[in-house]
Amino acid sequence: MTEGNFVDYVKVFFTSGKGGKGSAHLHREKYITKGGPDGGDGGRGGHIILRGNQNLWTLVTFKFKKHFKAGHGEHGSKNRSTGADGEDIFIDVPLGTILRDGETNEILFEITEHGEQKIVLEGGMGGRGNWHFKTPTNQTPRYAQPGVEGKEGSFILELKILADVGLVGFPNAGKSTLLSVITSAKPKIADYEFTTLKPNLGIVEYRDFQSFVMADIPGIIEGAAEGKGLGHYFLRHIERNATLLFLIPADSNDISKEYEILLDELRRYNSELLDKERLVAISKSDMLDDELMDEMRTELDKDLNVPYMFISSAAQQGITELKDRLWAMLNA
Repeated sequence: MTEGNFVDYVKVFFTSGKGGKGSAHLHREKYITKGGPDGGDGGRGGHIILRGNQNLWTLVTFKFKKHFKAGHGEHGSKNRSTGADGEDIFIDVPLGTILRDGETNEILFEITEHGEQKIVLEGGMGGRGNWHFKTPTNQTPRYAQPGVEGKEGSFILELKILADVGLVGFPNAGKSTLLSVITSAKPKIADYEFTTLKPNLGIVEYRDFQSFVMADIPGIIEGAAEGKGLGHYFLRHIERNATLLFLIPADSNDISKEYEILLDELRRYNSELLDKERLVAISKSDMLDDELMDEMRTELDKDLNVPYMFISSAAQQGITELKDRLWAMLNA
């Protein structure tokens, strides 16, 4: 998936269908010139319905179509025939999609299961035909109810990606490089900060045809929890990851301190993120010799209170062990 095709926030406008009019028909046939009321009810207007689809990963389809309108109900007719209901509009969205009110920004619901359906706007009710209004004192009512108008409104669709493993780290820590090595994804890679501006997803193929999903989250900077840098834009994606993989380069000035800064940003954004399984991967470790690596291990064992391992995406070192470690964490 290219970066340009990853859309995770869109504004849309929905309109449900209007209900059909009830019929004010009076029964007529040969030899019956003054029959009673037999006007049928109008059909209801179409609903606007969101439906979860596990085969979708992005909201890119809404980049080109943002207005959706359901069908109107048909009018009632003679012989108490009810008009057909308006056509419902089913809108497929990826799992992890949240619907917000476009005016208040209030969360209305979220879609998390394949095939799950939620009605956003109900269609208007169809009007009742005149036979409903027949009484002993008014046996031939010549009126019927009009259909109820449909509803409309603006909404926000927001995607929090459902990935098994989320890559967390400062800009230019090597997250995109690791994703390109460990999966078949082709993220943008360059030697400057904020190369990745939108999350990238990749499927990690494991043994016996098993797999799990890894997400490359745009780099964190200090103050991200307050909205600095890309701020909340990417932090919300971490909420749905089962396991967090912290990526810190071996040439960092202080690996333990860098990890604590990253952890503190997650804590300030949402303290529940600290309940997730965590693993630290020291990237670019091909630049370390055995002696330096032993020295770093001594310091990390003392200062780092989380499991860690050394890897190198460029030299393909520790990649298989990393897959094994992540698989064990996901299936613990």
